[in-house]
Amino acid sequence: MARCTAPVRGHSSSAAAANCPACRNRYGRLSGYGGYSGGYSSHGSYSSSSYSSSGSSSSSGHRTAKPRWSGAGSTVRYTPEQVQALTPIRENVENLAASEPDLRDVFLCHAWDDRQGSAKELHDLLEARGVRVWFSEKDLGLGVPMMRAIDKGLVNSRVGIVLVTPAMLRRLPAEGIADKELSALLRRERLVPVVHGTTYEELERVSLLLASRAGLSTAEESMADVAAKIAELVAT
Repeated sequence: MARCTAPVRGHSSSAAAANCPACRNRYGRLSGYGGYSGGYSSHGSYSSSSYSSSGSSSSSGHRTAKPRWSGAGSTVRYTPEQVQALTPIRENVENLAASEPDLRDVFLCHAWDDRQGSAKELHDLLEARGVRVWFSEKDLGLGVPMMRAIDKGLVNSRVGIVLVTPAMLRRLPAEGIADKELSALLRRERLVPVVHGTTYEELERVSLLLASRAGLSTAEESMADVAAKIAELVAT
């Protein structure tokens, strides 16, 4: 019988679970990775190779893929699973960029407790790369009705980023503002979860729908690397 490769707290992301011999089938049912062989996605083609932990090519290293939206000189590396998950979101970005060029690039959904910590870190990293981010800490003006401002931010952004942290997992069952934002984002095919300081297994216990969306994880790469991938994803 195949044994799970995860630590006690679980896999850090769906991509990690997809590579586990014991868990890949379960995550295949949730996020569409089951039976995936790499090399081609139904949403578009990409090149695939292997690289070592230092980033150089290696036949015994981890697989890497280059999506079509990544520039020729880009050093950002993706797994084939990330390319497969992000390709339909990229297609939506391109369609919206053509039809509604004035939209913000990203709506950042986060728990209130993270507003001065990890959410601000991600916001600052994205803006440093030229990404136009709707972020409550700067876009929610004094005297402006909160829910109306959030509705406007959601409507006027191409992609929704959900920062999944322990604070977010605590907030979602209370069905507060973060839960309402997430419900709106889940109705659109433009949602990227960023798992930070927790695991997909813990997220499953709170929201199966959100856990079924493949995303990015800071357990496998730095927040700066996550921001670089999002910046490439929304670049027009």
